[in-house]
Amino acid sequence: MSNQTSSQSEANNIGNPYELFKLVYNPNNQTLTRMLEYPFTSPTSDLTLPISVLSKDVTINQINNTWARLFLPRRIALAPNHKKLPLIVFFHGSGFIIGSASNTMFHDLCVEIADTIEAVVASVEYRLAPEHRLPAAFDDAMETLSWVTKSQDEWLIRYVDYSNCYVMGNSAGATIAYQAGLNVAEEVDDFEPLKIRGLILRQPFFGGTKRSESELRLMNNKVMPLCVTDMMWDLALPIGANRDHEYCNLFVGNAPKKLYKIKELGIWVLVSGNGGDILVDYAKDLVHLMVENGVNVVSDFQEEGHHEVEYDDPLEAKRLIGLVKSLIFNIDA
Repeated sequence: MSNQTSSQSEANNIGNPYELFKLVYNPNNQTLTRMLEYPFTSPTSDLTLPISVLSKDVTINQINNTWARLFLPRRIALAPNHKKLPLIVFFHGSGFIIGSASNTMFHDLCVEIADTIEAVVASVEYRLAPEHRLPAAFDDAMETLSWVTKSQDEWLIRYVDYSNCYVMGNSAGATIAYQAGLNVAEEVDDFEPLKIRGLILRQPFFGGTKRSESELRLMNNKVMPLCVTDMMWDLALPIGANRDHEYCNLFVGNAPKKLYKIKELGIWVLVSGNGGDILVDYAKDLVHLMVENGVNVVSDFQEEGHHEVEYDDPLEAKRLIGLVKSLIFNIDA
């Protein structure tokens, strides 16, 4: 039995991935019933409350039900002579199939990012698979960035420095951020006055039919086992596609060739990963791909830490946000 076949069999022994996430797939209409309710937080922009960051939801596309949650440091809103702030457009993770910008874990992280870095954060509610398979989420990312350039939202107009924008994501959100960066770089004139200066890719979600060493090593890890990542790609990719599709495999399609535009525009890229994450080898592959194409890439790999560790380890979240802050304010100095 080959390594790949053997590893798949062992991965399946840890349980049904649908049961692990309390999902029911409905093949007749290509939908998921999501029975697990994740904690959510409502936005508030009430200046009388003792909060460090204000937040509100704004519509991007009413038909597609896409929107963004904006985060603004309260001290900036109260300042009579406020300065313009960097804009960080954030895409949450969860394998393209679950999750929301309203989930408490993502909300709280964005609060910390906005407060620590002193930035406006736009956390994007994009369409999920399998109801909306890829490239729907990629398209929503592009529409979001276009919306930013045209929006009449008061917070964006008053507080954002459009020439100082960063696109960030974790897990599947990092994959969305990566694709958005590549696509905007090819159409940069269409997004003026928005200027993307950096991509922040935390534990990016990629794959392939050939198993990576970290997939084989961590196939049965409890946080993100191999059967779960396989399920997520099965539900997210176009029907009939396998993991060597260009949306999943870093080395397939035109994406590697587009990196020259990232280099040409001087966009820097942070790739961050952890040794206990089943996806870590794909993050390392991405760094190598960036280096080969002359992109200004910063690699941040910690030996310890599992997938999405920053959501349950405040020290890791603080370290990551501190690194992002130092890059935003120092890398172009």
